[in-house]
Amino acid sequence: MPLSTSDTADHIYATGLRNQWHPVLPSSAVAPGAMRTVTALGEPWLLFRRADGTPALLADRCPHRGAPLSLGKHLGDRVACGYHGIEVATDGTVSSVPGLPGCHLEGRKLVSSLPVREVAGAILAYFGDDAHPEPVELTVPDPLDDPGIEPILCHAQWNAPWRFIMENLLDPMHGAFLHRESHSMYDGDTTATFRVRGTDRGYVFEKTDQRGVNFDWVELCRTGVDWVDLSIPYPPSAGPGGPFGIVGMLCPVDAERTGVFFWRYRRVQGWQRDTWRFLYKTLIEERHWDVLEQDRIMLEALPADADRHENLYQHDLGVVRLRRLYRAQAERQAAAAPPR
Repeated sequence: MPLSTSDTADHIYATGLRNQWHPVLPSSAVAPGAMRTVTALGEPWLLFRRADGTPALLADRCPHRGAPLSLGKHLGDRVACGYHGIEVATDGTVSSVPGLPGCHLEGRKLVSSLPVREVAGAILAYFGDDAHPEPVELTVPDPLDDPGIEPILCHAQWNAPWRFIMENLLDPMHGAFLHRESHSMYDGDTTATFRVRGTDRGYVFEKTDQRGVNFDWVELCRTGVDWVDLSIPYPPSAGPGGPFGIVGMLCPVDAERTGVFFWRYRRVQGWQRDTWRFLYKTLIEERHWDVLEQDRIMLEALPADADRHENLYQHDLGVVRLRRLYRAQAERQAAAAPPR
């Protein structure tokens, strides 16, 4: 079964932490009546919508002979395997074995089914291991749950480990170099001193000698789902709304690939909301994709063992803390496994 408690700490660290929520796909990626395969935390899943439009996520494996359920048929509130017609409900229970009615498989929950929620245009799923199937509480990121803020989601898949991408987000100093020629991070000093400041939901990694000029701070938030919040100052020429904020989440696809989710947001209401959306779609969005492309190229070029051959310094305090946090969590999850 997926997400076994017998996995090693190295495997968990490489493919994604368990017992928390992760974004899977944008809501628009699966229409009513449609099915979509997705790989997450190293396992294949089948995403589809029930008859009422709510999403469901099943392991993409028929309990009969292991055929992919994604090669079957969508039957509203269940999926029929294309191999022998076995029907599986959205909670993973075998509802029918057409070839042998009354078969002992019927009524048994034999397929992993994950809790899902839609948040600000994205589908999130709780990836518990087999010892922690019940979802932890999910607190939606503040900027995605504030009616006075207008978030816009962008999604992509990068060929880089999830931890490298998260470390990049917890590294504000790269903005002054990698993104120096961008429309929003051209200003400010290229030297800085940093500090780590704990919060009730994670920690802030920030410059001590510059604020409100460049990519000067970032907060790691752990609220049932891991996300980062950061702010880039914007000039008045970029329209209303003040600083430009980003909420970032990641979905580990496997050890080498990651789904990236970035909500770009500004505090706008009324006509200013319409103005911001117009400016974003017609001018600013393309520039933001250019900045993300700089990150993608750099991160995909890093060798797989980049984090084993480093010489870190003061600017890497946020990265070091992140690694210790995640590595310790992976080891705890592996240690909680029952003896083999």
